[in-house]
Amino acid sequence: MVALLRDNPLLLLFVVAAGGYVVGRLKVLGFSLGVAAVLFVGLAVGSIDASVKLPEIVYQFGLVLFVYTVGLSSGPGFFASFRRRGVRDNAFAVALLVASALVAVGLGALLHLRPPFVAGLFAGASTNTPALASILEVLKARGETGGPDPVVAYSLAYPIGVLGVLGAMVVAQRWMHVDYAKERVSLVPGAEVGKPLANVTVRVDPGPLAGKRAGAIREALGGHLLFGRMKRGAVTRIVTDDTVLEAGDLVTIVGTASDLDGAAKKLGASSDDRLDLDRHVVDFRRIFVSSAEVTEKPLSELRLTERFGAIVTRIRRGDAEILPDATTELELGDRVRVVATRERMEEVAKFFGDSYRALSEIDVITFSVGIGLGLLVGAIGVPLPGGATFKLGAAGGPLLVGLWLGRVGRTKSLVWTLPYSANLTLRQLGLVLFLAGVGTRSGYAFVATVAQGGALPIILAGAAITLGAALTALVVGHKLLGIPMGVLVGMLAGIQTQPAALAFACEQTKSELPNVGYASVYPVATIAKILIAQVLLALLR
Repeated sequence: MVALLRDNPLLLLFVVAAGGYVVGRLKVLGFSLGVAAVLFVGLAVGSIDASVKLPEIVYQFGLVLFVYTVGLSSGPGFFASFRRRGVRDNAFAVALLVASALVAVGLGALLHLRPPFVAGLFAGASTNTPALASILEVLKARGETGGPDPVVAYSLAYPIGVLGVLGAMVVAQRWMHVDYAKERVSLVPGAEVGKPLANVTVRVDPGPLAGKRAGAIREALGGHLLFGRMKRGAVTRIVTDDTVLEAGDLVTIVGTASDLDGAAKKLGASSDDRLDLDRHVVDFRRIFVSSAEVTEKPLSELRLTERFGAIVTRIRRGDAEILPDATTELELGDRVRVVATRERMEEVAKFFGDSYRALSEIDVITFSVGIGLGLLVGAIGVPLPGGATFKLGAAGGPLLVGLWLGRVGRTKSLVWTLPYSANLTLRQLGLVLFLAGVGTRSGYAFVATVAQGGALPIILAGAAITLGAALTALVVGHKLLGIPMGVLVGMLAGIQTQPAALAFACEQTKSELPNVGYASVYPVATIAKILIAQVLLALLR
């Protein structure tokens, strides 16, 4: 078996990947490792024999795919996070990470750990794979392997890095008696994030809103709402912001349940008439966005009403449903719900593309150019005090370029972003390749370290780093900075760059508020960890 796996790296790769997914689905006390289990299966398989390991190019290729696609998807949120309180929140996140690094240095000195081990301990306690990858890149550039130290330390600290954050959330919310339901009510702007959309038909009553333009009525109603179609007498037509609504008109309003309830009472009375079911004149259709010509542009620039007499009432992006406005930009892979007359619907579908096949092929030119630019940026050396040189490497360079290109979206005819589904697929593939590669290449040494009895101090050190940072974040963030706990637990998941912690936070809060906090700090936290891990190596060298 050893000879078979050693001589067939592709077989080894898929054995580790399949085994990792099986183990990752197992739940213990409601917790599962998910895709991170690929690393531990890789360690187990690699421990069989020192020769059972994947080629270095496997984890390098996976790393580049992973960080670049993360950058593309996080770009808009990364730059948007600096509006309003974004600077404060990200500064808070970076300060916590610096403090965690200092704790790691202190514990490393106490336990007499080598610098690569300390850096790996920091990456594992903060559960950040790109940080681990950057450590390996720096050691390789120096011509040093550092042995298996970083991966061993990462592997020992990672599980408690996940569990410790979940435990800190439970302890903090009970100790501070957090009422998530009450908190959601007080946070009107963010409370409805990610909630499902619905529609209601309202009969306009005589009153102050009757006889006004639909755009002015929407502003008066408040909330995030959108008018779809109206019926006056026997005539049904689409509502635009310039449409005047008269008393007695039937109008369809789209929004979240809470917004719809208040709007219906202010405008008139809910009606049992379902205008959306009458499709003889005005129809609706889910259309797949596959044309690059309509993406990365505000809907107002597409002039759908002027061109086709059509409006977009909903956007489905992945599993989330978005209520659009004039500034909303479409992405490849979106599914838009369009309301238009029946005879114009085919024109509208052709305008958006409406082809799944068109998106089955990735734009290899922009994808390759983007990654190439990332690798070039990663190769740029920045001198540090003491004669050391800092590089973003294959982990930081593609991530940084991906963030920028994700924000830019397109340059004339070149579309840099990827369809939502393609991005997720490539990201998952890259992560699996990286985890399988580093796991098999470090498994033999990992088992040797555990067998020598040196594992427990490392696990306890990782727990101290994780719990210290998590509890500090929750107490200081909530008590001193006044950040709502529903948002703060998402921020903690983002600081920890841990999707499992985000899922747990959403389950605890019963809302999508943690997603807001997660998106605001995740990119900065990822870059900060990459930089901190490399600084640790440089200063402790």
